[in-house]
Amino acid sequence: MTRGETPNWLSFFNLKTTQALSSPRPLCASSSALYIFDPFRSNHPHPHTMDSSTFELPLPSESKFAFLRNNPVYSGVSDLLQSFHDRRAKLGLSNPGNFDNVGREVQREVFLNNYMFQGIRAELTRAVSMSPIVQVSHQFALGERLNPYTFAAFYGTNSSFLQGTIDNDGNLSTRFSYRTAPSSITRANFSIAPGGGGQDMAQFEHEYTGRDFTAHLKAYNPSFLEGGLTGIFIGSYLQSVTPKLSLGLESVWQRGGLTQGPDVGVSYVGRYKSNDWIATAALQSQGALNTSYWRRISDKVQAGVDMTLSLSPGGPGGMMGGGLQKDGVTTFGAKYDFTLSTFRAQIDSKGKLSCLLEKRVGGPVMATFGAEVDHFTQQAKIGMGISIETGGEELQEQQQATGTQPQALNIPF
Repeated sequence: MTRGETPNWLSFFNLKTTQALSSPRPLCASSSALYIFDPFRSNHPHPHTMDSSTFELPLPSESKFAFLRNNPVYSGVSDLLQSFHDRRAKLGLSNPGNFDNVGREVQREVFLNNYMFQGIRAELTRAVSMSPIVQVSHQFALGERLNPYTFAAFYGTNSSFLQGTIDNDGNLSTRFSYRTAPSSITRANFSIAPGGGGQDMAQFEHEYTGRDFTAHLKAYNPSFLEGGLTGIFIGSYLQSVTPKLSLGLESVWQRGGLTQGPDVGVSYVGRYKSNDWIATAALQSQGALNTSYWRRISDKVQAGVDMTLSLSPGGPGGMMGGGLQKDGVTTFGAKYDFTLSTFRAQIDSKGKLSCLLEKRVGGPVMATFGAEVDHFTQQAKIGMGISIETGGEELQEQQQATGTQPQALNIPF
């Protein structure tokens, strides 16, 4: 080697010269290579930068498990999953909701089964705080299947929800929900009755809400105290197939005790949603078929129809003869929303006619009137209730006086 000649220091390492860089880059180490500059170049701009004579030295892997990713199999599977994810996102599918709420428009919005009661009921609710929401209520009732007194407390934030009720007999029930992630909610329900009597209940569930699907797990009274697993375990999955069609299934595993074998059942459901109507169909594991149809007639009028048909052994042919016992009922209902009131009415194929009127008498006062007539059994039920809400307007006035506005909460019910 003559004096003034640039020594080839990197020839010993059998390195390759990379392509020329568009601009000088600092000396650094990447995940796969180390960039080295030639210090004998007279035109090098700075001892810590590189020019077009940059060399690349491969470095050892950062982790001994890097081979799990740096292989053709992993790359192929990763590309396939990414392509599937991209095509799935282009479909524009939305979340279909929960498996249990497939027919919520008919069962919870139009029909009055969840609102009907018999007797006299009065409820006083007071809001203690708006953010977080804290409410307490006292309910007094007189009638069939109504507790004379019930106290309830409610607490809710963006991440948690807690509710507890206790009646005059000491029956305690609690509900707790916690949002572990933006798309994940864990819930727990407990019911304790004095003296036992087999009415104590513990329920645990977890729900994951994806972009176009919902997965749900439930466990009722799980236990290992008898030396084995007992209880009821339910897993459901609902997936949007097209922007309007959703399909799902639910699997149930239950065992009351170790002396009896477990029972397993699978139910299937489908839901089709249009602009102003929704149709659902569900085939339950016991052999029952349920269909529903909901339609929005106008901005203030909704209507729905529900049909349930069940087939069970025990018909005229008997168990050995293969006879089936058929039982079915069809219910039609409508809901009318007025300015200060809501009216619901429904009639079924067994001759039962029901109606319910909810009317806001004053600002915090709500009156409820319900009636039900069963023409086949010649029985009638009448219910009347009043609900008073206090504290909400006072808290709003205090917040307006201080210049603070209540935050809209997304409570994980």
